Amino acid sequence: MAAESNYLLEINQLTVRYHGVPPVEAVDGVSLQLKKGESLGIIGESGCGKSSLVLGIMGLIKHGGVEGDILYQGRKLNGLPEKELKKYRWKEIAIVFQNSLEVLNPVLSIKEQIGEPIKTHTQLSPPEIDQQVIKLMEMVGLDPRRRHSYPHQLSGGMRQRVLLAMALSCDPKVLLIDEPTTALDPLSKNEILQLLQKLQKNLGYTMVVISHDLGVIKKLTARVMTMYCGRMVEAGMTSEVLKNPLHCYTRGLLNSSPNLFKYKDLWGLEGELLSGASTAGCAFYPRCCQGEENCGRAKPALKYVAIERMVACHKGGIENFLRAEGIHKTYRLKDLEIKAVQNVNLEIKSGEVIALVGESGSGKSTLAHILAGVISSDAGRVSYRNEMVHGRQVTKMIGGMQIIFQDPFSATSYRMTVMEAVKEPLDIIKWGGKKEREEEVRKALQLVRLPVEPGFLNRHCHGLSGGQRQRLAIARALVTKPKLLIADEVTSMLDPSTQANLLRELKGLQNRHGFAMLYITHDLHLARKIADKVYVMYNGEIVERGLSFEIFENPRHAYTKQLMREALRDWV
Repeated sequence: MAAESNYLLEINQLTVRYHGVPPVEAVDGVSLQLKKGESLGIIGESGCGKSSLVLGIMGLIKHGGVEGDILYQGRKLNGLPEKELKKYRWKEIAIVFQNSLEVLNPVLSIKEQIGEPIKTHTQLSPPEIDQQVIKLMEMVGLDPRRRHSYPHQLSGGMRQRVLLAMALSCDPKVLLIDEPTTALDPLSKNEILQLLQKLQKNLGYTMVVISHDLGVIKKLTARVMTMYCGRMVEAGMTSEVLKNPLHCYTRGLLNSSPNLFKYKDLWGLEGELLSGASTAGCAFYPRCCQGEENCGRAKPALKYVAIERMVACHKGGIENFLRAEGIHKTYRLKDLEIKAVQNVNLEIKSGEVIALVGESGSGKSTLAHILAGVISSDAGRVSYRNEMVHGRQVTKMIGGMQIIFQDPFSATSYRMTVMEAVKEPLDIIKWGGKKEREEEVRKALQLVRLPVEPGFLNRHCHGLSGGQRQRLAIARALVTKPKLLIADEVTSMLDPSTQANLLRELKGLQNRHGFAMLYITHDLHLARKIADKVYVMYNGEIVERGLSFEIFENPRHAYTKQLMREALRDWV
């Protein structure tokens, strides 16, 4: 007899392992609970275990093993004889598969395929089944006359509706939907999404939606979980997770989505997902921007870090690298008092790109210099990785903070050679020996695509072009392997072609090496192509902040609106 449960569907420590040499662990200890009428989205890269999870729930894993508990209304389903399990498939739990051409039988008519589950689970006569098929086709927006057609005679959107009609044929309480809009054109995709929203509202079934399309997840689900290498790494309310991801992997998925960041250059997560690979530690560690050696030793537990928010990370989620609180700076020139920075609060998390925008004279560079310890503030405090910043201590360390100044010609001494200019930060902190420092210089120069031949290394800085000088400044900043880079108008003095190449190079370096970046600019075209978040500065104050797509698509402050109108008038 089934134990009484508050959940319609409950999954406890589910593991799906496919046979092979070596065996592939597609799902690794996933748990979830769903009540009647709830909607859950599952996101992750291809190969993360999403489809294996729903196939495991349906009992359709044919060449592998399933461990853990799958409970429907308190009754354990996995382990039941196939004859017993069939009583639950389609009637209680149904699935909408992602590839209609592979799933639908090419030699059976649409009527036969939609009617098959009805015939299996009911005692209806053939004429009654035909009437039920007609009703289902009308429900999903298909002309009932097409029930005599074959799958190849229907469009992709029509076939997707057929799969949905099949899944709904026995009025299931749980509907599992695997990539419902894959390969559909925008019009068909939107029609399917509207149909799914309408049907869930009218029929009240519990829904699990698997998709790598975050627009689909946003529209169809109230809760979402992120999977990586078969493990759940984050879970929470969909609106909160999409706005404020707490795991570096989830953030990477969001930042790669053209649905959310329409104008930004798309950069996928660096590295590859090792599908089915079993690891003792955090599976995401090799690709994580804040990973440390101990992350690879033990599997992080999925823990609550806030109300309705769970994350599996040894650091409790995305680490806060820099925090500025109540920063003030006033310059006094005889009788003139200039409030350059007024009560500024700012946060930069590991691996994210923040754009600080505003017109010239708004206080952006002054704030940058305060954050880097170049100048002191009159009030407020700056902390780096939860340690108070005093002077330039964080710029005098490996893995600290570095700043790239606006003017490449004044940023480096023209008397220095290329080798001397890039090596100077290592000389100051007395890192390694001479040969080790010179080797690091060569690595840094190669990162920014500058030559490392002796002739170039011994060239004096005044013999370089503006673009070369700016690349040299970036190499000088990167030689200490910073976790946070402040780039202050680094392309403003360059021609458009050099500017584009340099900015793409800098963003590529940030994506590959995972450092956080504060990109300061008055050019909104550049900001919206690289930024995850935007801070808007006006007369020394931060007047607006938020996700870049929110700021650029729906600015709220009057100054931000004016800035957008002036800067983007030819583009929006």
